[in-house]
Amino acid sequence: MNAASTPSVEEVGGWRYPRTAPSLPEAHHTVQVPRGASFWRKALAFAGPGYMVAVGYMDPGNWATDLAGGSRFGYTLLSVILISNLMAILLQSLALKLGIVTGRDLAQACRDHYSRPVSFVLWILCEIAIAACDLAEVIGSAIALNLLFGIPLIWGVCLTALDVLLILLLQHRGFRYLEAFVITLVATIGLCFAVELAMAQPAMAEIARGLVPRTEIITNPAMLYIAIGILGATVMPHNLYLHSSIVQTRKVLPDESSRREAIRFATLDSTVALLFAFFINAAILILAAATFHQSGHQEVAEIGDAYRLLTPVLGTTFASTLFAVALLASGQNSTITGTLAGQIVMEGFLDIRLPPWLRRLITRLIAIIPAVIVTALYGERGAGGLLILSQVILSLQLSFAVVPLVHFTSQRRKMGKFVNSPLLAGAAWVVAVAIVGLNGWLLIGTFREWLS
Repeated sequence: MNAASTPSVEEVGGWRYPRTAPSLPEAHHTVQVPRGASFWRKALAFAGPGYMVAVGYMDPGNWATDLAGGSRFGYTLLSVILISNLMAILLQSLALKLGIVTGRDLAQACRDHYSRPVSFVLWILCEIAIAACDLAEVIGSAIALNLLFGIPLIWGVCLTALDVLLILLLQHRGFRYLEAFVITLVATIGLCFAVELAMAQPAMAEIARGLVPRTEIITNPAMLYIAIGILGATVMPHNLYLHSSIVQTRKVLPDESSRREAIRFATLDSTVALLFAFFINAAILILAAATFHQSGHQEVAEIGDAYRLLTPVLGTTFASTLFAVALLASGQNSTITGTLAGQIVMEGFLDIRLPPWLRRLITRLIAIIPAVIVTALYGERGAGGLLILSQVILSLQLSFAVVPLVHFTSQRRKMGKFVNSPLLAGAAWVVAVAIVGLNGWLLIGTFREWLS
């Protein structure tokens, strides 16, 4: 933005600068919202963004912690998945509210609130986090292609670059087509795990007990470490930027009642989608508990090991195939939303515009290059280590997204009548502090493990 056109010393509506270009301009306000329609028609009009966000909560980066938790401790850590999912529901509701009320995504809001040097640092940190997240999805997809079709990991990594063309094709036809494709993949993952659970026949009473938090989670150091890993891998920083942008694809009138209605329906969409993500994450842990924990294979944490053990434990190769199909759908889904988030972050923080194909290609190459190098040198085990490293990097960046989000939505000058209530603001700050603290603890533990 040109400083001469808008003096930086002046606050406009609580922000340093007035809003310039809309977030994700090629899709902004392209989805019509029917006026005077029934509840279900309006709910359908707002359905979509929540599922695009939810894929970040069931990406390959989450699989390792869920597998480790289920294989080592049975159903005990189900309560941790539930609590972390409730935290995610709260934070994503704040992200969508910021987008609908202010017309800014989180990246634009940071640029308009902080000084240029601070915004630049936040942008660099966010780009590193998105690249790390993208790295996890690339590796997850490559592992799935290797397990299903025997494609070497290094070629599988390269094949994931084709999703850039898929995104461009779908978005050119309309944002709803992109949402429909993502929802189809989410449904595929859910169907695969529903069949897996039917074959595994988990103990329903144990599942119910696992949803209740136990003091053992705190007192057992090994269990606590995995629990923190589950919590730390749940809220993805790029999802907060993504959600605050893509809710603006709906054409909402600027009056107060229309925006309140939009927040209500967008929150419903987000909550339902994230509850589905809870089912997926819980299903991974339950599957590991019902198969590996019960059969004595309590050290399973690698995705490849889980794939190879499902067939002998459940007695059918179909189980392993379904597992790999779900992994492929998960990885491919997450790369789509990750590259979209990359475009939103660059445009929001820097206020520059690149052709979407160029921005997504840059994001994909940043993830592919280290993945190709590591898989070429170290194979599947090296790729697994890179998967863990990507989650550590995400943990580092998370506080730089959560804290500004809670701060902005709790300021009356920025949000007006839509400011967080004292109760909501208090709950949001508790969640923010908890997530930041737990991620810090996870980070320290990971470094200690590497050094030992």
